[in-house]
Amino acid sequence: MGTLFRQQLAIYSRYHQDPRNRATHFIGIPAIAFSLLVPLALWRFRLFGLDVSAAWVAAFVALIGWISLDIAIGLAMAAILLPMLFVAEAIARSYGATVAWLVFAVFFIAGWIFQLAGHVLEGKRPAFLDNLFQAFIGPMFLMAEALIALGLKQELKGLIDESPPSA
Repeated sequence: MGTLFRQQLAIYSRYHQDPRNRATHFIGIPAIAFSLLVPLALWRFRLFGLDVSAAWVAAFVALIGWISLDIAIGLAMAAILLPMLFVAEAIARSYGATVAWLVFAVFFIAGWIFQLAGHVLEGKRPAFLDNLFQAFIGPMFLMAEALIALGLKQELKGLIDESPPSA
């Protein structure tokens, strides 16, 4: 596991010590991630002879980034991201742009309401306001927590649970 990932995870953790804030993020972050895939699934093009959407490209790039930071967490992220991608593709293909943009709006707004409510409960601003890279780390933080709860990635438990509060 890379030093960069450990450092960024520790920073993210400092903004997310309150269990209520963490709980809201388990709803908000997946909702926002899914919301972004839906309109991207509308933008279709040929790539290496295949009909793909920008959603596939964005998901691939994100997964490469996550895997490069931590292989196990990145691969686990694929298990969550792929079903979201298939549903986003189905919505875009079956219902068209109007429904896709409506789904985007509902999930994006609801996701941010959950995110911001959690930060109000914690009394801390979102980590990405101080470091935009934290928006990329957030999903990995959730996956790390889930894997820890399953008895995996225990080497991250102390890093997540014992990060000193931010000033």
